Amino acid sequence: MTELDRRSFLATALASLGLAATTNAGHPILSAQATRARANRIDVHHHFSPPAWIAEVAGRPLLNPANPKWTPEQSIEDMDRGGAAAAMISITNPGLYFGDAAVTRRLARACNEYVAKLVQTYPTRFGLFAAMPLPDVDATLAEIEYAYDTLKVDGIGLMTSYDENMWLGDPAFRPVMAELNRRSAVVHVHPTAANCCRNLTYGVAPGRMEYATDTSRAIVGVAFSGDAAMFPDIRFIWSHAGGSLPFLAGRIDAASAGAQDRLPDGFLEQARRFYYDTAGAVNRGALVSLLELVESDHILFGTDFPPGGTIQGTSDALRSLQLFNEGDLRAIERDNAVRLIPRLRNS
Repeated sequence: MTELDRRSFLATALASLGLAATTNAGHPILSAQATRARANRIDVHHHFSPPAWIAEVAGRPLLNPANPKWTPEQSIEDMDRGGAAAAMISITNPGLYFGDAAVTRRLARACNEYVAKLVQTYPTRFGLFAAMPLPDVDATLAEIEYAYDTLKVDGIGLMTSYDENMWLGDPAFRPVMAELNRRSAVVHVHPTAANCCRNLTYGVAPGRMEYATDTSRAIVGVAFSGDAAMFPDIRFIWSHAGGSLPFLAGRIDAASAGAQDRLPDGFLEQARRFYYDTAGAVNRGALVSLLELVESDHILFGTDFPPGGTIQGTSDALRSLQLFNEGDLRAIERDNAVRLIPRLRNS
């Protein structure tokens, strides 16, 4: 049988099963449709590099190298290999703001429109946490409206801090929080290293420690500012298992006595209402600390792909810890994400 005949035979056989065939480097493989029949994981921490963003960050001093070679096909391939149905994609470090508000507005719109087209092309494979032009509050309110009402996004992506050491929870951002609350937004928060702490010399790059620390600062800021209690319909997802916050939660909670007007139920109770992803945190120390704070129904599967890891590798590492039963794993890898973003049920 010739190669052409073999391919025709395979296509006919698969068609009879309701599937399709394609090729990769000359080898027949099942299509994404067939792969999804057995895929169920949802990666809520998955990055993309749109052309406008790559052009803007080129040549800038970055905390982590930008990935100029990302393609949608790379993400789909990793999903197929790792048994994932879908990925929620978002912008990673360094975000969008480089000191020029007009550039940030343009860049946010370009990134969001790029992914909206990608979601239209692959509606069951991708979702979008829309990028926002903070610290420009008025522009962010306009982009939230456009993202939800025109692009029909699934949620919003924010960074832990902005500009001259402005963390989430800053009173200047309160109109944004009010609008996100009105829309019952799912908000995925990605860490950065604040300006205060990017050039400290203690032996490792800022991404190794400052990302976790900045995540903790942002969580504390949202809680102790009163925003979390004032805007309870925002569903926050904090990256990297909450950074160093779970380990420090008891110590931070001791300050709740002086913030009863903003934290009527205390800090620990508020922190338990948040959600946390597993990206960069699939190790025993991080997840044991997180499980002291929340149950498995508030943990979501995340990989930090492409720089942070693959879907298969993250899933394998999660199971190797033997911290979760199969029901917990189903919740973490899929059900919790579907509960927050019901559209993903079709993935």
